[in-house]
Amino acid sequence: MDVRTFTVGPVQENCHFARRDGAREAIVIDPGDEPERILGAIDALGLTVEAILLTHTHFDHVGAVAPVARATGAPVWCPEIEVPVLADIMSYVPWPGFGPFESYDADHTVTGGERLELAGLDIDVLFTPGHSPGHVTYGAREAATGGDGVAYGGGGTPAAIDAGAGGARKAGGGGGIHLFSGDVLFQGSIGRTDLPGGDAPTLMRSIATLLETFPDETAVYPGHMGNTTLGRERQSNPFLTELTRH
Repeated sequence: MDVRTFTVGPVQENCHFARRDGAREAIVIDPGDEPERILGAIDALGLTVEAILLTHTHFDHVGAVAPVARATGAPVWCPEIEVPVLADIMSYVPWPGFGPFESYDADHTVTGGERLELAGLDIDVLFTPGHSPGHVTYGAREAATGGDGVAYGGGGTPAAIDAGAGGARKAGGGGGIHLFSGDVLFQGSIGRTDLPGGDAPTLMRSIATLLETFPDETAVYPGHMGNTTLGRERQSNPFLTELTRH
């Protein structure tokens, strides 16, 4: 799978493009800001966007949804609990000075447990609340590799990062699952829980589910900071000490 990561906006949010190796069809995960830059990268890469997937609806993850959806014609998949936030983004921005962002009415909703087939990818939706009430994580792999359910083995470790269109970080290779974790798990950190709807014990249960479900080599593409793997975080993330203690 070919994954490109674009860090956008003042909060340095990661917007990801994912596609089968060599394919034109792609999905976009969490277009948070700078829609012109995101659309320019889509054009430069020659992509056809089949879907826009949202892990959650904090403003830094959805600020560019409306213009990107309008320009590409791609439907938007949103956590069901958080549809009202996407439909009225500015009412939920907690601090002054951000925006304005255009709201959007979701085309489809997810709650966790769904299997989506988009752009030649099999995508499992996992309910991972704690950072926000409806937060989901998307586990994607190339459809041609087969497999049932979410307990995939195999590769998936991010390859070396290089420069891509629009300043993207590129990660590719590996036949295993690729997790788009939003603001649940980061490289060396975890999602904050001090925003409305956040809950620390719930977040830790969500992270524990990811660690128990997927192998260490599973690639993780978070909503902020660098890409990582579950094994790296299991070994070195100081916030996971209680989860990984034997």
